[in-house]
Amino acid sequence: MLIAYEFLFDELAKQLEIYLIETEAHWLRLHFTRIHQISFQNYKLQELQKWCNDIVAKYPDKIFDSEDFFSLQEHALVSLISRDDLQMEEVKIWNRVIEWGIEQNPGLPSNPKNWTHEDFLALKTTLQNCLPHIRYFHISGDGIIDNVRPYKKLLEKNLWKDIKNRSISPNRQVSSIILPPRKILTPTLPIRNTEPFSTVINETHAAEIASWVDKQVNTYSLINNPYEFKLLLRGTSDGFTANSFWNLCDKQTHLVVVMKVEGTDEILGGYNPIGWDKPDGMSYHYKNCNYSFIFSLKNGTIQNSILSRVIQPKEAFFCHSGYGPMFGAGFDLAMSNSFNQNRKCWNAQKSYEKRIRKASTFESSGGSWFSVEEYEIFQISKKT
Repeated sequence: MLIAYEFLFDELAKQLEIYLIETEAHWLRLHFTRIHQISFQNYKLQELQKWCNDIVAKYPDKIFDSEDFFSLQEHALVSLISRDDLQMEEVKIWNRVIEWGIEQNPGLPSNPKNWTHEDFLALKTTLQNCLPHIRYFHISGDGIIDNVRPYKKLLEKNLWKDIKNRSISPNRQVSSIILPPRKILTPTLPIRNTEPFSTVINETHAAEIASWVDKQVNTYSLINNPYEFKLLLRGTSDGFTANSFWNLCDKQTHLVVVMKVEGTDEILGGYNPIGWDKPDGMSYHYKNCNYSFIFSLKNGTIQNSILSRVIQPKEAFFCHSGYGPMFGAGFDLAMSNSFNQNRKCWNAQKSYEKRIRKASTFESSGGSWFSVEEYEIFQISKKT
């Protein structure tokens, strides 16, 4: 895309930019800081810049609290603090803008009390495009005077006077031109069905799985889980057949499999972003994937969830018409009506990094058979 812009293929580059946003948003989020930085290095990347700023406006800590904040380009910072919907306290915006300006002037003394007139002038010059976008009088909480006082020389004389007067008498008329307060967004709670979306997992489990899909360090909350879980298949061990699986799940992508282990509190499952493909006859094949994982969820006496990502991508999934969903060459997690008359599920540890069941459940064959009270297969997609 950047090369296309260099060669003035603007129409092609714009199509690539839109393609990234519409179909590769997951990848963009995984590399958000880098994407944000690159997008503001080329003034033509307007769509990417807007996409990034829309996210930062809602989650400002992604940039303002990042290690790369001080290397932010000036026009990128101005584009953020000029937004009416930036969800950040004005005092913190003021502090971070001042810190950014000081960082651009490494020769300034650390204590503002020791600054000369020339020091203030240097900082004021650096911040000349930023200061007009600070909403001085619309602060949530006290302390604006204390925050502004050390840097009052950066402000116009009348503005500093108005800030002091406004602090003493909030209803007093001011002479300075001030910007309107920023819009505080009220989160909209999702409309919930009276029926639970799953009989195996709950909303908290779903948010945790979604966080693993997006490789988030912090788990999504119930409100900001970006994925919908659409049920494709539900059943029990006794009623499971490979045909039912293939009829409904063949070539479907972004699948989450969950299963409640019979006789325990365990909830096991896995994520397959690329899907299973039914082979002809009794032949079989593996599918290569770098982003799959299996897991055990916190539940009842199970104190902690276990996430196990693929370590042998070439054998991430096993496809066989006589079997159901199969993760790994060692059948790290698998379902089949052909396995065992009473226990149709199997767990081992070979193609994925961690064991998701206790070692005490493993038999001499290097794995463990088990039955499930109920299993479900969901297809997840981004909420619109």
